[in-house]
Amino acid sequence: MTKRIRIKDRYIGGGAEITVQSMTNTRTEDVPATLAQIRRLERAGCDIVRMSVNTPLAAEAIKEIKRETTIPLVADIHFDHTLALKAIENGIDKIRINPSNIGGDRALREVAAACKDHGIPIRVGVNGGSLEKSSLDRYGYTAEALADSALHSVSLLEACGFDDIVISAKCSDVTMNTAAYRIISRSVDYPLHIGVTEAGGGDLAIAKSYIGIGSLLMDGIGDTIRVSVTGDPIQEVYAADTILKALGLRRDFVEVISCPTCARTEIKVDELAAEVRRATAHIRKHYTVAIMGCVVNGIGEGKHADIGVAGGKEKSAIIKHGEVVKTISNDKILDELLREMKEAGID
Repeated sequence: MTKRIRIKDRYIGGGAEITVQSMTNTRTEDVPATLAQIRRLERAGCDIVRMSVNTPLAAEAIKEIKRETTIPLVADIHFDHTLALKAIENGIDKIRINPSNIGGDRALREVAAACKDHGIPIRVGVNGGSLEKSSLDRYGYTAEALADSALHSVSLLEACGFDDIVISAKCSDVTMNTAAYRIISRSVDYPLHIGVTEAGGGDLAIAKSYIGIGSLLMDGIGDTIRVSVTGDPIQEVYAADTILKALGLRRDFVEVISCPTCARTEIKVDELAAEVRRATAHIRKHYTVAIMGCVVNGIGEGKHADIGVAGGKEKSAIIKHGEVVKTISNDKILDELLREMKEAGID
C-alpha cells in the first residue's frame, strides 16, 4: 500500500478512495472564467482541480479563486520557481513541478521548504517529452527511461528533506505509459497519479485512458486519476467516473445491466434501459437493475441483479436475484421496476 498524502481536506494513497482530477484550460488570471470552469468540474464529480500558473498574474489570481471555492486546487508550475513560491503564499493546496527544470538545486530547496512549512504536497510530474538526458542515454525512449526520470526527480526532493510526494510519469503511448507506472510502483511507496497524457480527442483518446488507467487500477496501482482529452475538461471527469464505476471502485449509483439484444428479444431493451437510467440518475446508492430481452438467458444472466426483467412476447418476468417473483404486462415494466426499487428504499 502507498503512503497517504493530504491535500486540503482530501487524501491520496494509503487506501483512501481514488480521487478524480482534471485541469482548467482557461487563463487562470481570468478569475470569472476560471471559477466558472472549476464549478462545472466540481458539479461533474471532479475531486481536485489543477490550474496553470504560468504568469505572476496567474499566481496572484489564486488568492481570489481560493476565496470563492472549496475544492482542492493544484498549481501547475514550469521553470520559474518564484511562481511556485507565490502560489504557496496565496494559499494553493498542492504544487505540481518537474524538479529537474524548476531552476536548479537552490530553487528546488526553496520550493520544498515553503511547501513543508505550509503542509503542501508536491506532485512530481514527468512526461515523455521531458525525460532526463541521463535516462534517455541509458535506456533510450522507453518505459524504463520514463520511470528512471521520475524516480530521479523524486530523489532530488528527498535530498531536500521533502517526502510529501505524489508521482506521475505519463506519455501518450499506452503500453510504455503502463509499463513505467508498474516499474515505479515496485520501486517506491509514494502515491501515484495515473493517466495517459496527450491522448488526443474523441473515441481513441477515451479508449487509451480506459485501457491505460483501467489496467493499472485492476492491479491495485494508482491513487488518483486524470483522463486527458483535448477540449472541454468536463468530458475528462465523466470518463474518469465511468472507469471507477466499471471497476467497482465507485458504487454510489444505480447500475443498469442489459443484454446486447438478438432475434429472441421481446421487449425494447435499449429504450427501457435508458428510461431506468434517467429515472435513477439522482440516486446515490448502489443497486443493480437487469434489463434482459428474453427469458431464454435473461433469468440466469440477470440473477446477480437486485431487480430485473426478462422479456416475454406479451408479459415479462420480474426477477429478484434470479428468482421470478411475478409476471406483468410489457407496458407496466418501468413502473413495476421503479415501484420495487422504492419499496427497497432506493428512490
